[in-house]
Amino acid sequence: MAELITIEDPDDPRLRDYTGLTDVELRRRREPAEGLFIAEGEKVIRRARQAGYEMRSMLLSAKWVDTMRDVIDEVPAPVYAVSPELAERVTGYHVHRGALASMQRKPLPEPAELLRDARRVAVMEKVNDHTNIGAIFRSAAALGMDAVLLSPDCADPLYRRSVKVSMGAVFSVPWARLETWPRDLETVREAGFRILALTPAEEALSLDDVAPHRMERVALMLGAEGDGLSARALRAADDLVRIPMAHGVDSLNVGAAAAVAFYAVATGRPTV
Repeated sequence: MAELITIEDPDDPRLRDYTGLTDVELRRRREPAEGLFIAEGEKVIRRARQAGYEMRSMLLSAKWVDTMRDVIDEVPAPVYAVSPELAERVTGYHVHRGALASMQRKPLPEPAELLRDARRVAVMEKVNDHTNIGAIFRSAAALGMDAVLLSPDCADPLYRRSVKVSMGAVFSVPWARLETWPRDLETVREAGFRILALTPAEEALSLDDVAPHRMERVALMLGAEGDGLSARALRAADDLVRIPMAHGVDSLNVGAAAAVAFYAVATGRPTV
């Protein structure tokens, strides 16, 4: 059973995991280095635990203690009860969901390990917006993608915003980082995947015509918002593919494009 501790001092060192959550650069450096991430909200905390992540501690406003009582009774980690005002002073924002947990990261698997049993894989290059990362993971989980591979400069899927937007889907889809980009795409190809680069380029083939759902193994590659995939990534792909557009629209937000493309890869249904 967790120890329930009431804290009234925002500078209490026991709250260190939760300090400055709105400082993106600080948290981006600190969390991976210290092997932690922050889960926000009851559903996300529960999904993190169900996925096997160990809890370091939990920060609750008083009214959430009863809601999280079963978790408090099950985990050995300390639980800090604070006022909403103190939580805001510590984290830097109004924690309207009332519950935060500091979770221990797991070691990342090797890409080859994820690819061994996968058939549908998403590959992201330089997607560094945490909201987009979360949205893509949520679509990947919902639409049957087996794994996600990230280039070295992609944002952290376990950053608080990514986890929150994904509604915990980052815990459902296994992921790994490719260390050398784009050279490590050869690892994907050697595992039997056909690499499709999603781009609005005119020379790209329509997803409907390519029919990726009929391919044995497909890796769908997505680029950052605005810039899209780099020239090096496009050259490394087996095919360039695009989502057919109407009404003069030339492209979609990468999160929306991912959802449409994942659906086409998984089911072969028409994309428009």
